Amino acid sequence: MPTSFLQLGLDQSLVLALSKQGINEPTVIQEQTIPLLLETNDLVGQSETGTGKTLAYLLPIFQKINVLKKETQALILTPTHELALQIQREMEMLAQNSGLTVTSTAIIGNVNISRQIEKLREKQHIIVGSSGRILELIQKRKISAQTVKTIVLDEADRLLDEQNLQAVKAVIKTTLKDTQLVLFSATLTPAALQRAEGLLKNPKVIRVSTRVMIAPTISHMYFLAEQRDKIEVLRKLIRLIAPPRALIFINKSEEIEKTVEKLRYHSLEAEGIYGGASKASRSKAMEEFKHGKISLLVASDLAARGLDIKGITHIFNLDLPEDPQLYLHRVGRTGRAGERGVAISLVTRLEVPYIKKLEKTYGINISSKEMAYGKILNSSPQKSSVVRTPKSLTNTKQRKRTSKG
Repeated sequence: MPTSFLQLGLDQSLVLALSKQGINEPTVIQEQTIPLLLETNDLVGQSETGTGKTLAYLLPIFQKINVLKKETQALILTPTHELALQIQREMEMLAQNSGLTVTSTAIIGNVNISRQIEKLREKQHIIVGSSGRILELIQKRKISAQTVKTIVLDEADRLLDEQNLQAVKAVIKTTLKDTQLVLFSATLTPAALQRAEGLLKNPKVIRVSTRVMIAPTISHMYFLAEQRDKIEVLRKLIRLIAPPRALIFINKSEEIEKTVEKLRYHSLEAEGIYGGASKASRSKAMEEFKHGKISLLVASDLAARGLDIKGITHIFNLDLPEDPQLYLHRVGRTGRAGERGVAISLVTRLEVPYIKKLEKTYGINISSKEMAYGKILNSSPQKSSVVRTPKSLTNTKQRKRTSKG
């Protein structure tokens, strides 16, 4: 008999809320962490993308909130705006379906701080957002850290990197010593764990699998291309495949806008999410992608961190990830809940050994493919040339330049 949410110690109201969302049995990470979190243990939880980590910490937080007190009782820190807003939507749904009067708000950077201060006057029970902006509001005495009982670091490995560590530490130091600290991530490097050691108090460490696996529902392939031709090859693949919903990953956030412009130049409906964009444009891009108004979303690893959008059919790696662990995060956006997914990487000949490394790391097969006769075919082992922009296209461009001159 599988364990039920009631057996984990959750209240009937929360169990009912989950059933309204079609969730009737806990995942492995939820089963192993919820009882420990209800006992207010510090905890480190690691499990693959899409295994229900958000509910694993939200359910115990909701149960422990004292709704009679109008004060902030939990902080959830995230590395990206999109993840914060996603968690906020999850909390709103949980509150509505459970009938619990738990209040929450998302506090993120690059947004009018006066409006956020206005929201905080209502003394929200849970605040989710970026560590920098939350720290700023604590320092302005708009958030009372002394009443916080639980702090969660979602995507903890990113929050404990060199860029975010100081702000995260500063937020934690503003709370009381007995505040529960909870870390969740799909991957936790030894460096991240070492940085967390001084912050945690006798933590329970739960790893659902020691070897991180990629869902078997995902097919992996790569196409050879010169670096300068990658956009052109990507354009052809998109035309050929016509993916219903695809994420395109690049490594540098500053290149996102340029990539979107190049795709739009070829009449492909694309949007991008990146740190420099306004909240309104990021929200617009996310909503249009989520509701099928556009089929292509360009993002960096940081921008896409923690995104949970249903129905993503394809992942395109315009750049290979700098860290093999990021490949796991990227492809984990597709092939969920038993659905099929496809991960396609565009690589130069020098990057082929990296493909072999990914195969070995995750025990997967990334097959070499090529486009021919309007189809995707297995690449011939003897084929030595990489995918290039056709001469006819190059000649056309040259003729245009000549005619302009």
